[in-house]
Amino acid sequence: MMETKDGAELCFPELLNTSCRKPAPPGSEAVLGHILMSSVSVLTVTLNLLVIISVSHFRQLHFPSNLLLLSLAVSDFLVGLLVLPSEIFRQSACWFLGDLMCSLYNYVTLIITSASVGDMVLISVDRYVAVCDPLHYSTRVTVRRVQTSICMCWFTSVCYCGLISKGDLTHPGRPRISCFGECVIVMNDITGVVDLVVTFISPISVIVVLYVRVFVVAVSQARAMRSHVTALTHKPSVNVRTKKSELKAARALGVVVVFIICFCPYYCVFLAGENLLNAQSGAFVLYVFYFNSCINPVIYALFYP
Repeated sequence: MMETKDGAELCFPELLNTSCRKPAPPGSEAVLGHILMSSVSVLTVTLNLLVIISVSHFRQLHFPSNLLLLSLAVSDFLVGLLVLPSEIFRQSACWFLGDLMCSLYNYVTLIITSASVGDMVLISVDRYVAVCDPLHYSTRVTVRRVQTSICMCWFTSVCYCGLISKGDLTHPGRPRISCFGECVIVMNDITGVVDLVVTFISPISVIVVLYVRVFVVAVSQARAMRSHVTALTHKPSVNVRTKKSELKAARALGVVVVFIICFCPYYCVFLAGENLLNAQSGAFVLYVFYFNSCINPVIYALFYP
């Protein structure tokens, strides 16, 4: 095995001047991190598969809002099945699959994560209409409209990711990589800013506005119900149902908090100008980004039986 002057092994010994160095043997912390992320990957697949099977199998669950949960579960399932294992491998070993496979991997990863974000936006719109305009919900949110919205979400993700990955797909390899044996996503400043706006700023703005509105309306409805009970009984009363309504309203804001916690570190590193995918510390930030797919089936499906 050919080595550099400092003793580091090369991914491609025959390419002495252009080969990347093999990643150093993982220490105890790195091994623990890989075990943890492997567990997260298995948990992500299991939870989302549970949602997929439940919604697909039981006819009583075949209504519009659950179709949105199904689409979200599919995208998050693919994150756990494909993206996370590939990311663990990419962080701990040389990339031997070639430039074209690297470009396709990056492209598919972008599609899956973009579709997941799009599904979360659609779910926030659905819950906004359900809470703020319940009388017209059944006419405005139909199965056909939801199916069309889901198809448009995935189609838009494919087209958008194709545009920002066009250069990488048409000319895989140089000048994308600095050496042979690594697979990274490199975006220029313009593409990076566009992705920041489309994948983070715009979705988080829509989600925050809609869920804050849902929270305000749900709390006001719960208080109105409590006042009505008090007026009928002529004494102060704390209704259990109103407490549950307020708790559900608080959970709505919890969705926003989870989204921000998972996505903010990734884009903060990007705005700081750090080379995220090459830095060891960046691996943790990237895993937090993907960890959102493990939490989604819990906060979107299991909390709303």
